[in-house]
Amino acid sequence: MQADFIVAGATLIDGSGGPARQGDLAVRDGRIVAMGDFPHPEGVPVIDGRGQVLAPGFIDSHTHDDGYLLAHPDMLPKVSQGITTVVTGNCGISLAPLERDAIPQPLDLLGPPELFRFGTFRAWMDALRATPAAVNVIPLVGHTTLRVAVMDDTSRAADNGERAAMRGLMQEALDAGAFGVSTGTFYPPASAAPTDEIIDVCRPLKDLRASGRLGLYATHLRDEADHIVPAMEEALLIGRELDCRVVFSHHKLAGERNHGRTRETLDLISRAAASQRVCLDCHPYPATSTMLRLDRARLASRTMITWSKGYPEATGRDFTDVMQELGLDDEAAVSRLAPAGAIYFLMDPADVNRIFTHPLTMVGSDGLPFDPHPHPRQWGTFTNVLRTMVREQRLLSLEAAIHKMTGLAASQYGVAERGLLREGYHADLVLFDPATVTDVATFSAPIQASQGIHAVWVNGKRVWDGERTGTDRPGQVLTPGDALPRSL
Repeated sequence: MQADFIVAGATLIDGSGGPARQGDLAVRDGRIVAMGDFPHPEGVPVIDGRGQVLAPGFIDSHTHDDGYLLAHPDMLPKVSQGITTVVTGNCGISLAPLERDAIPQPLDLLGPPELFRFGTFRAWMDALRATPAAVNVIPLVGHTTLRVAVMDDTSRAADNGERAAMRGLMQEALDAGAFGVSTGTFYPPASAAPTDEIIDVCRPLKDLRASGRLGLYATHLRDEADHIVPAMEEALLIGRELDCRVVFSHHKLAGERNHGRTRETLDLISRAAASQRVCLDCHPYPATSTMLRLDRARLASRTMITWSKGYPEATGRDFTDVMQELGLDDEAAVSRLAPAGAIYFLMDPADVNRIFTHPLTMVGSDGLPFDPHPHPRQWGTFTNVLRTMVREQRLLSLEAAIHKMTGLAASQYGVAERGLLREGYHADLVLFDPATVTDVATFSAPIQASQGIHAVWVNGKRVWDGERTGTDRPGQVLTPGDALPRSL
């Protein structure tokens, strides 16, 4: 046997949800070539894995890293917590196809205007391939981005010509290799889009089935508070009409009066899963983050400002303190700070835990990497799950948590030969200490790398050594359709 390196004596957790076992793992040319008990060829570097877990690299099922991959290709916030693959283009906003200087909210959450320089989806993907990042990419195209690219007024429904233009851009993105589409009808540029517009524009998703591909429809729902059930039913209808998988993004129940309703929404998802393809993602925090909005500030028990162009001094501070400082009520303060971003404490921790125990829940950070004072989820989501939900609360077994981070996500997104420790699979790997792995990022000090992640490899190249990123940029833009998910 030939090998580039061997990890020896580790606890192998293979991502399937099955039991851990002790063993060695060998890598050659970016692939796993051997697992278990085997002789070590002379001269091959051996990494001591005793007392540590070796698992598939984590898949971040929900990111906004579209521009960050180009601007910061070392991907420090992600590789330092064991992430080897990111799903981009969520919540209806993707960096491409859009080439313009004036970027409306929430598209500006993806980074500065100079990043919006790709008139086609393929052009952005070509840029990623020409200057790879440290992690792999599963790209989605955003419906909101299509509306902004095509429409002169997004406060109304698209007319037939605009729908056709968006559909053409959608087809180009899918032909270029997008895994599917995302929507964000919660946000102003898409909130006026009726259900039939979304179905019409996204019709190319249904056509994928003829070529053996399963399209994805990921959605930031119209409402995640009082009217969440009708919003979920709309998404499920769209999934049926387009014959594609529905991904409920960052599933939550916002506002105290909705706390506990995850029993209702998770039951709806379970019942829907009996007849159509559906899954969801979630992060382990009781707070969310997006653009500053009056309705969310009034619903939240606490609001923190992550950035503000109107009043930069507000960054990192509580909204109530800023209101008092300015002598303004909440409505006037939102206008004074705008455009701005915020963290909202909206969820019940019991609901978050209940969501995580659902068998179809994947792990997604939903981080906003360009925020000056970001939500800690950008730097600590996956290690927070390993600390709080596995080690402290014992809500999940280590095997179950890693399955949600790896094999489940790979299956739901239709990614071939990743997400599991298997001979012949790509060597996306993470080596960590299960007794000490932890997030360090907090709401007050969010830009801090996790601890206890000792090594991360992407396609067989080390991108994190426990203290710093490597110089290799081995990430690939992954290709849909190599293998349909088993759970069809």
